[in-house]
Amino acid sequence: MKSITIKGSERESVGKVSTKALRNAGAVPCVLYGGNQAVHFSADAAAFKNLVYTPNAHTVVIELGKGKSFTAVLQDIQVHPVSDKILHIDFFQLFDDKEITMEVPVKIVGTSKGVLAGGVLRLNQRKLKVKALPANLPDFVEADITPLEMGNKLYVTKVGKPEYKVMHPDNTVVCQVRISRAAMKAAQEAAKAAKAPAKGKKK
Repeated sequence: MKSITIKGSERESVGKVSTKALRNAGAVPCVLYGGNQAVHFSADAAAFKNLVYTPNAHTVVIELGKGKSFTAVLQDIQVHPVSDKILHIDFFQLFDDKEITMEVPVKIVGTSKGVLAGGVLRLNQRKLKVKALPANLPDFVEADITPLEMGNKLYVTKVGKPEYKVMHPDNTVVCQVRISRAAMKAAQEAAKAAKAPAKGKKK
């Protein structure tokens, strides 16, 4: 999985006054969980642009100076309801020997036979939860729609790789090819034509 580096600084004070001052200065207060103790830090709001405003999944290298560096994933984010300004971010620390569960996007590959025949592809799950060691976390879960005929569904049991586990029930539908209105109308007209008596044929 691709990684983003965020350079910040540890916070000496975590009270409301200092938090407000950080936000007024264009910084975002953050907390890193998962280690022996929580680490409070802040970083410039612009540093989170490629992490927050993207559909892609990333791990994060947090550099706090003085040789302190942590590898983590975004756990939770709070934004202002009106301005969408980032108010606070929680991170969870990663360890090489401990599995982590996180959401990654679904990437559609292939060309569906059902779509070529006039069906409509519907993506039911844009992201899937996967569990793996940090080194095995995928950038995306690949969903091959090539075998799908019109009306078929692709379940989570047909996606994924041995390096990670997809954390959804087996009956979860990743995507499906639905019959379009045009295809349905054509099928109805064909059925009517088949039932209708041929011209000139006596009853």
